[in-house]
Amino acid sequence: MKYLWITLIAVVLLLSGIVYYRYYFVFGEGVKSGILNYAVKKGNIFKTYEGKLIQQGFGTNARTGSLMSYEFEFSIEDEEIFRQLEINNGKTFDLHYKEYHGALPWRGNTTYVVDRIVNMK
Repeated sequence: MKYLWITLIAVVLLLSGIVYYRYYFVFGEGVKSGILNYAVKKGNIFKTYEGKLIQQGFGTNARTGSLMSYEFEFSIEDEEIFRQLEINNGKTFDLHYKEYHGALPWRGNTTYVVDRIVNMK
């Protein structure tokens, strides 16, 4: 019986560590700049704030080989940040973001979560 409890505790700790690493550990953070294409609130069950920046420059699509612009799709943590983005659509923003390994449905649809606006032009 003692070994069963030790094994159970070890499994729970291991699963907790995996969930933390996958969904709550900040893998990377930085700043992206570009023109705000859209900021929307959407979702079937969990309504989340989503947005897209169009960055300067062009590249080629790895699958099709066609020319494409650089896009940064992100989720937004705070309603106040969403309101500022929504009001100033079409302007150039510098957005600070955190990158996670996985997306949670109540946090947003992407692994990139914007937590503050650094600059707006």
